[in-house]
Amino acid sequence: MATNEIRDIPPIPVPDPDLAAMNRMVGTWSVTGGAEGTIAFEWMEGGFFLVQRVNLRQNGSTIKGIEIIGHLRSFGEQPGEEIRSRYYDTMGNTFDYVYEPSGDQLTIWAGEKDSQTYYLGRFTDDDTMVGEWFYPDGDGYQVTGTRLPEPAR
Repeated sequence: MATNEIRDIPPIPVPDPDLAAMNRMVGTWSVTGGAEGTIAFEWMEGGFFLVQRVNLRQNGSTIKGIEIIGHLRSFGEQPGEEIRSRYYDTMGNTFDYVYEPSGDQLTIWAGEKDSQTYYLGRFTDDDTMVGEWFYPDGDGYQVTGTRLPEPAR
């Protein structure tokens, strides 16, 4: 092989443009309503995945968890079409979700898109989101998220 030979170099991957809609989630949020506490979102280096850290109190239990949100991409394949996530918490749960941002609205489907368990939220401004979790048995709960100011540096 000649030392001057040019090889095909695969293109450097870039995050899917639809992830940009998730930028509005970045920051720390105070949550009130059917669950109370904080959730914080930050981009993982590279911009392919949004990381959510959860510290909530609900139904008398403290729940801490982490969720990784982005497009699934298996070995040697292109990224999937949907924005998906996997959530892990201190209660031993692992939940899968499908995120569907659209303008000021955010739908989070539990498991698969069009599930009977889902969250429907709406940004009322850049720092407030109101929404509700719906369950097939008719239960559910409302929550309000308010973005907390960035700490001074």
